[in-house]
Amino acid sequence: MMADFFASGRVADLILLVLAAEALLLLAWRRRTGRGLSRLALAGLVLPGVALVLALRAALTGAGWPFVAMALVAAFAAHLFDLAQRLRR
Repeated sequence: MMADFFASGRVADLILLVLAAEALLLLAWRRRTGRGLSRLALAGLVLPGVALVLALRAALTGAGWPFVAMALVAAFAAHLFDLAQRLRR
């Protein structure tokens, strides 16, 4: 049962759902209080994780290596974007 949960990639779907919920809660908190991360900063925080989870999902479901590689390159690019945003502040 758990093996199927992982092999099907549903574990990655669950992680993506949690990441989306986290982002929405952080956006709502900022809108309500005026404090917290900007949308740009939040994107920099969330996008590398999303791309890594997409790479995980591709690997778990047997997608070809180019799909895994593209997701990893996207994660790296998103990480560099986040780093650049942080260094500007």
